[in-house]
Amino acid sequence: MHNASLRALGRDAIYLAFDVAPDQLMTVLPAMRAMGFAGVNLTVPLKEVAHAGLTDLDDSARLVGAVNTVAFPASGSMRGYNTDGYGFLTAMQEAFGPSIKDEVIHVIGTGGAGRAVALVAARNGARGISCADVDEARATKVAREIEEAAPGCAVTVVPVAAQATAVRAADVVIQSTPVGMRPEDPPLLSAAAFRSGQKVFDLIYMFPETAIMREARAAGAATANGLSMLLHQGARAYTIWTGETPDVAAMRTALEKAVYGP
Repeated sequence: MHNASLRALGRDAIYLAFDVAPDQLMTVLPAMRAMGFAGVNLTVPLKEVAHAGLTDLDDSARLVGAVNTVAFPASGSMRGYNTDGYGFLTAMQEAFGPSIKDEVIHVIGTGGAGRAVALVAARNGARGISCADVDEARATKVAREIEEAAPGCAVTVVPVAAQATAVRAADVVIQSTPVGMRPEDPPLLSAAAFRSGQKVFDLIYMFPETAIMREARAAGAATANGLSMLLHQGARAYTIWTGETPDVAAMRTALEKAVYGP
């Protein structure tokens, strides 16, 4: 999608993939800067390595404890960002409306993506957040982080087996577990757990509609998958590197073709 925007805007640049070992990252990044790179994206497990290794971190990276975008400015130090929060908020606005402010949110799964989404939602005005995870200790840790980052946001941890009540009470439900990445995966929850008027956002983007989205839609909820989050976090990274507004339409077309086919 980055190359699609570069082509659409006539930029003499290219976006490439590199395989870098975690223990080499903080050696490779300065070398990339010396070679004239504008910046890079990072994925797991490099996000946490960069967060620990970079001295200049944007607030977005400090909040979630991970770096997915590094910029190499002409002067000054390398700077680490996390664009996932921007991608999430923009995708939510695109799918459901203006804001998550004052909404009650239930997050299913508090691993890397779920944790980031929960923290960003809390910092952006969510009234309350409930968390459920098969690893209840992980959910409890995230709840404590939310309390520290956004003291005005009420936080609760609910057992996975008993989360249907919290799901039904929520205004927004975020699905951030890997369940649903395979077409044969059963839905985590049935239609009975959802209700009309809810917003259900599944971070999985491999399919236009996942099993849990179908169940939620059958109950009258509005639904969206994670493709727009992927798109908009990438668009934000593009702006960080170039200082330009990307061609989001070109990026979306390229992304949809790559994920869903022609």
